[in-house]
Amino acid sequence: MIAPRPRHGPLTLVTLALTLTACTSGGTEKDGAEPGTGSGTHTVKTAMGDVKVKDHPKRVVVLDTAELDSAITLGVTPVGATRAGAEDAFLSYLPKEKTDGITEVGEIANPGLEKIAALKPDLILSNKVRDGQRYQQLSAIAPTVLTETTGYPWKQNFLVHADALGRKAQARAAVKTYEKRVAAVTEALGGKEKAAGVDVNVVRFVEGADIRIYGKKNYIGTILAEVGIGRPAITDKAKDGFTYDVSPEQIDKADADVIFTSTYGSPNKAKVTETTTSGLWRKLKAVRDGKVFQVDDELWIQGIGYTAAGRILGELQSDLAT
Repeated sequence: MIAPRPRHGPLTLVTLALTLTACTSGGTEKDGAEPGTGSGTHTVKTAMGDVKVKDHPKRVVVLDTAELDSAITLGVTPVGATRAGAEDAFLSYLPKEKTDGITEVGEIANPGLEKIAALKPDLILSNKVRDGQRYQQLSAIAPTVLTETTGYPWKQNFLVHADALGRKAQARAAVKTYEKRVAAVTEALGGKEKAAGVDVNVVRFVEGADIRIYGKKNYIGTILAEVGIGRPAITDKAKDGFTYDVSPEQIDKADADVIFTSTYGSPNKAKVTETTTSGLWRKLKAVRDGKVFQVDDELWIQGIGYTAAGRILGELQSDLAT
């Protein structure tokens, strides 16, 4: 059996504290001032070279999920954003009051340039993986800050986003809150040694693709590592550290003490039922012990940021601190 978790649950107190800390922490220095208090510019180092941006941009467009999480974490509501998935226009774990009023500007990796231009942005945030090929067109609309990639280097990317948004002080507060929360979760799990003794796999069912067992060089992998949670040997075989892909007939390779599962797209087309009703699945240790937990794909896999991380940490503590 898979223990489901409500997809649109309320923010935990911990996550609320993280969000409020990031959004309200001020500073007297230039990089921590509130938006609108200056009209100067500064230079941001990006994957495309140095880019000059306003000190405090007011009309920001974000073209990927990590950039959206960063903006919301830092107290900035974008005027435009790309669509996260088929079910929700924007990341479902973000507070609705924070995303109300954001204009959709197309799909991730396929934004509508005319829609973006119509919003008259003064800053565009994305990454080369999604939008490197249209950098010139985007730069003609507004200063465009791209990181090299997304996912694994999410912490470094967050600092680039904070620099571009003129929110360095808020970024430091968010990082500090996250680090304290990580330490608290590790302690709740019995300390580093005990946490390392529990092997955890993250399994993602993907419509039209193989099942993905997540390795260590990705967003969720970094969070598990920082808490100190153990990972099965299969994660060391992940291609480029990212994922080890299997068919339903190979699902026994996902065996672990605890398994977190998520689904991207149609469950039927992602072979969820086919896999989780099989004899191989029922023989997995986590299944036999009732330690399989269904999690929100947008939160655990797609979100990629400190606001998402706050909620993930809360779920890890709830599910593992028994």
